Amino acid sequence: MIARIEIAGFKRFTASCFELASLVVLCGLNGAGKSSMLQALLLCREAMTSQAKTVSLNGGPFGLELGTAEDVHNRASVGNISIRMMTADDPTVAQWRFAVPESTPDSLYLVVAERPDPFGEAFVLDAVPRGFTYLSAERFGPRALLKSAATAGSMLEVGVRGEFSAQVLAEFGERPLEYLDRRHPNAAMDAVPFLKYELEQWLSEIVCPIRVEPELHANGLVASLRFGPPGSDLVRAPNMGFGISYALPIILAGLVARPGGLLIVENPEAHLHPAGQSRIGVFLAWLAGKGVQVVLETHSDHVLNGICRAIAELGFLDHKNAIVHFFEGGEADQARVAVPLRFTASGGVSDWPPGFFDQYQIDVAALGRLRRRR
Repeated sequence: MIARIEIAGFKRFTASCFELASLVVLCGLNGAGKSSMLQALLLCREAMTSQAKTVSLNGGPFGLELGTAEDVHNRASVGNISIRMMTADDPTVAQWRFAVPESTPDSLYLVVAERPDPFGEAFVLDAVPRGFTYLSAERFGPRALLKSAATAGSMLEVGVRGEFSAQVLAEFGERPLEYLDRRHPNAAMDAVPFLKYELEQWLSEIVCPIRVEPELHANGLVASLRFGPPGSDLVRAPNMGFGISYALPIILAGLVARPGGLLIVENPEAHLHPAGQSRIGVFLAWLAGKGVQVVLETHSDHVLNGICRAIAELGFLDHKNAIVHFFEGGEADQARVAVPLRFTASGGVSDWPPGFFDQYQIDVAALGRLRRRR
């Protein structure tokens, strides 16, 4: 597990340090640096996928669109982009250094000046399936058919946009969970924990009571998902709305993620009703308690409340193993771009700075003043 990350010279980070935990919540103003922090992790992972001397800033395995090398280099910084990571139980520092090509600062790539030895389950040179998973905010909505990944079944992953979820579920859905501690907390211990049934149980709690059936077509070239309430006929994905299609890859990726691996999720609340947003917060906290490090970016106080309930009410995660980084915005070259906040054992947050999920209170107070004047 990554316990600490230091980012220097990248986008708005002149020299910033972030303490991490089993569960990391990134929140705050738009354009304040949350996505940039995730992109730093993605560049490090991309640099470990091969021994290539460069990393692409556009496209690549994570579909990045970062522009030119000059765009991502912090103008107040001197020298290379540097990203350093440390674990809690190993003094070894993993360091990546990325250089802007001197002759072509408008290049669409960075030069890999230094990469570390393999680092944990998430940052290894050889492809380790489901050790590093990133789910973009722009996940695939309902699709009648989805292309299949041209890879061996054992190497399958859900994809950056969840585009291979149907194929993963067709491959592994009728098998017992590889990691038996991932069975649903309310599952009967004498029941065989098939992946599909575990997925359905979480999806039913987060969205609505549901059955899921994957199917491969054209000799496996494409795949599809059908959905339906228990006891009813199944319908194609486009007839079930966006909430299910957006939530399903998150749950599926979590259930198959490698212990000690890293799961990064942008906006897990997208297209979910408030109760579903809260419950997906519970799921991600539960998953972090099972040995998968979870980093999520969210704008939802419902997700935050779900995490608080998972800690205090359900006991899925120790409060010491979770942290919030609240990105305040402000000047791009300021030393501190985020305020670290801790959860309490009773389900609270250690501090509540202005702008931190306080819009509900602000709006209610404004309406209350308006009504009193009338």
